[in-house]
Amino acid sequence: MNIEQFRAYCLSKKHVTESFPFDDVTLVFKVAGKLFALTGLNNKPATANLKCDPEKAIQLREEYSDIIEGYHMNKKHWNTVTIEGNLPTKLIEELVNNSYNLVVKGLTKKRQKELGFI
Repeated sequence: MNIEQFRAYCLSKKHVTESFPFDDVTLVFKVAGKLFALTGLNNKPATANLKCDPEKAIQLREEYSDIIEGYHMNKKHWNTVTIEGNLPTKLIEELVNNSYNLVVKGLTKKRQKELGFI
């Protein structure tokens, strides 16, 4: 998966926005104003930070060399994933979905209902 495919996949999800809140090379994806993915546009190969359940995060890091502790993030809840590496596109999409769903689940029930998630 390349960076444009990653961007398109993130933007295909409901209520997602993209912005550059930190600098002009760190692209951030949010759902309902909450961060679920970010990528450095200058990273070669391309990587992305994705939220993950702590136990699953450890399992993924042990299983895949292209998944490491979240760079500049809470290492317990975030992984850095090499998206232009050896990981299958389907797995990267699953990791994006998981990150997105974790953030949505963290929204208040009222907000989830307003946005049509429940």
